[in-house]
Order: sequence, then C-alpha cells, then structure tokens
Amino acid sequence: MLGVYNYTVVLTYLSIVSAVIGICCSFNAQLIFAAIICLMICGCLDAFDGKVARSKQNRTDFEKKFGIQIDSLSDVIAFGILPACIGINLVNGSRFIAKLTNRTPYYGFLKDALIIICILYALTAVIRLAYYNVQEEARQNEEDGNREFFTGVPVTTAAIIFPLIFLLQLANKLDLTLVYMFFMALVGFLFISEKKIRKPGFKHLIVLIILGLIEAVLMVFCKIFIK
Repeated sequence: MLGVYNYTVVLTYLSIVSAVIGICCSFNAQLIFAAIICLMICGCLDAFDGKVARSKQNRTDFEKKFGIQIDSLSDVIAFGILPACIGINLVNGSRFIAKLTNRTPYYGFLKDALIIICILYALTAVIRLAYYNVQEEARQNEEDGNREFFTGVPVTTAAIIFPLIFLLQLANKLDLTLVYMFFMALVGFLFISEKKIRKPGFKHLIVLIILGLIEAVLMVFCKIFIK
C-alpha cells in the first residue's frame, strides 16, 4: 500500500479531514461557523504534527521526505483552499455587498474582484508552500537540525487571523466581509514576501494554541448568546 501510515502522520491526515469537512461546510451559509472551527482545528493539529513526527526514532529518509510533502499538501487544503472557500461564500452571502452590487452595474465588478482576491490568495499559499519545500530540501542536504527562520509568513497564520475577524463579526453583528477580504489580500501578499520570520518555539506555540482556544470559546459564546 502506498504512503506512510504510522503515528507520525496521523495529525496531518486528521488536518486534511478537518479541512475537507470545513470546505463542505463553507458552501452552506448556515455552516460558515463550522467551517471556521474546522480551520482552527487544522491550525491546532498543524502546531504539533512536526513535533510528533520528529519524536520517532530512526526515521528513514523516505519517511522524512514524505512527511514534508504530505504536510505541505495538507497545508494547501487547510490554509489555502479552506480560507478561500470561506471568503468566496462570505462574498456570495453578504447582504452589504449585495446591496452595493445592485445599485449600479459598476458595483458588480466589486464582487468579481473580491472573488479574484480569494483565488489569488490560494495561489500565493501554493507558491509559498512549494518554495518552502524546495528550500527545506536544499537546507537539509547542507545542514542538520531545524530551521530558525521562515522566509515569508507561514500559511498557518490563516488559522489565527481569519477566525478573529469572524469573531468580531459575530460579536458586533456587523458584516465584516470586506475586512476579511482585505486581510486575505494582505496575508496572501505576505505569504510570498521575502520577510524573515523567526520560527516559533514550543512556548510560542502554546501561547498561540491558548489564543485559538479563547477565540473558539468566544465564538461559541457569541453564536449562542448574541442574536
């Protein structure tokens, strides 16, 4: 059977499952909340999959290379395609944007432009991950150990930023679709920028996980109690 099926890839496979469920949910306006939660679950799983993989003694070169590839492919779905699908369906379901597009024919271009932003965002995520794979393979051939810096903002940033915008939308009962799209354009640009980002340590990951849990709890609270 093709592939690797030991515990080192379980979290990555679960992230793919969560991402696909999120994509399915994103196409139903009533389930956008569930899609955002799936995005956050993907972020949580991705935070630890690398550490779990490295805990296995005597990993073969094939397992290491397979781990890099499957992790990036998972990230494409979870942090590239899923946020883009959420964005497209927020645009299609936005009453505010619908009002703008109905005023004059020129506003119709706004909706098209926003959907193009979603497409370009997904493209930049793929480019960033492909670049990372090539760079990481070259680095491992030259040196041992883990990298200290990333080139470009990691795609996992999506798991923090977009749920936060959605949380603000729930809390204030405002249509923040345009804000979501602005940050989608900004984050997509940062994916392919040459900015050096220090790789977060374990303590930083714990802080990010705690922030994500706080976001999730607040979203559930807003969903239940703020009508």
